[in-house]
Amino acid sequence: MRIHLIATGGALMHNLALALKTKGYNVSGSDDEIYEPSRSRLQKAGLLPTKMGWDANRIDSSIDAVIVGMHARPNNPELLKAQELGLTIYSYPEYLYQQSQDKLRVVVGGSHGKTTTTSMIMHILVQNGVDFDYAVGAQLDGFETMVRLSDAPIIVIEGDEYLSSPIDRRPKFLHYHPQIAILTGVAWDHMNVFPTFDIYHKEFGKFIETIDQDGVLIYYKPDEYLQKYSHMAKCQITAYQTPPHQIIDGQTYLPKPLYADEWNFVDEEKGILLQIFGEHNLQNMQAARLVCRELGLSDEQIFRAMMTFAGAAKRLELLYKTDQNIWFKDFAHAPSKVRATFQAVKKQYAESKLVAVLELHTFSSLNIDFMGQYKGAMQGADSAYVYYSPHTLAMKKLPALEPQMVQDAFGQTDLKVYTDIDKLKAAILAEAKQTNTNFLMMSSGNWGGVDWKKELATIYI
Repeated sequence: MRIHLIATGGALMHNLALALKTKGYNVSGSDDEIYEPSRSRLQKAGLLPTKMGWDANRIDSSIDAVIVGMHARPNNPELLKAQELGLTIYSYPEYLYQQSQDKLRVVVGGSHGKTTTTSMIMHILVQNGVDFDYAVGAQLDGFETMVRLSDAPIIVIEGDEYLSSPIDRRPKFLHYHPQIAILTGVAWDHMNVFPTFDIYHKEFGKFIETIDQDGVLIYYKPDEYLQKYSHMAKCQITAYQTPPHQIIDGQTYLPKPLYADEWNFVDEEKGILLQIFGEHNLQNMQAARLVCRELGLSDEQIFRAMMTFAGAAKRLELLYKTDQNIWFKDFAHAPSKVRATFQAVKKQYAESKLVAVLELHTFSSLNIDFMGQYKGAMQGADSAYVYYSPHTLAMKKLPALEPQMVQDAFGQTDLKVYTDIDKLKAAILAEAKQTNTNFLMMSSGNWGGVDWKKELATIYI
């Protein structure tokens, strides 16, 4: 089987290329630019294109399938050549479905919590020796790639609602047709392709209609849109909420279940100690638990595994810790994610001060028509900062923003807004040695190249 990937350097696409080579396929690819870590990983596997750029001569009738990534454009010369030759062309999610038609498909969807919930399921399955394939949107500890394709009977897929390819404008998750589906909640995102919330949330109704009629939908009950759309499901429906829990000395515990007398890993007084915290993470855990029960695991197996789950990469990840300060970094960028992450840290460490810092980086977050969605998202922080790069605005072809416009949109008069990363860094580090203070750094960008861990190492010498 010969497979060619157009735009092979993307996070998902290069992992798919690695997975296909591991499976024994003859894999080639192309891209105009490939950055780290994709470049080194493709090079190590012998899959790095010999030259960058697009070349129609790479495409011929010996290719069994072409997979086209979102980075390519509809007029890509290799794509046009493949269409001219009548080759079979897939988007990433279409091909993933082709590879998993004979598997039990678990798909995790929702505006937030997808990566964390998916990684929880994967962690529980690994800890209990269950063989499975997966496709997840982040590089997770303990997993060499973000995609695995084998003869395993189960596949766990992070179901993204973003577009499938430049020639397939449907959300990715509409291709997977799951037998077990999770929806974690709906909050407007991706304004560049879903210009109104009405357009956006209707895609989740379409997703529910794709679930196998003999399957199950697991959804977050308090979400008003999921309540509405769940009635469209032709399958079994199970709802979940935030589980009972308590915070003791900065640690989160679940109460000991009445049926858990023989569980030797439970503290008789405090309950089940978790490494994760925050109501949103507890909700994600409930969803993962319900999936794993559908897959035949017991609560004892699930909770024992969850005690060792430290979190998904860049999701409330511990960045630095001293006797007086704890620094977290988080991928939070959409308003619902910022709110959930901010409230999690504030509640977990209620006796500590909190400095919250957010980088606006996505198309939606930098759009003044969307920015009002952040109103009050960091209200209650002892210090709150927002940073954005004028260069990023220009690259996304968005109008210039004045700091006052951002402050007004957030609805916080004490919000400090920076457009110069060096000035932001100086301001944040000036607060670095406050006593009993925690710092939350939220971004899907790269902070203008600042390595916060390295900077903190020099401050705390």
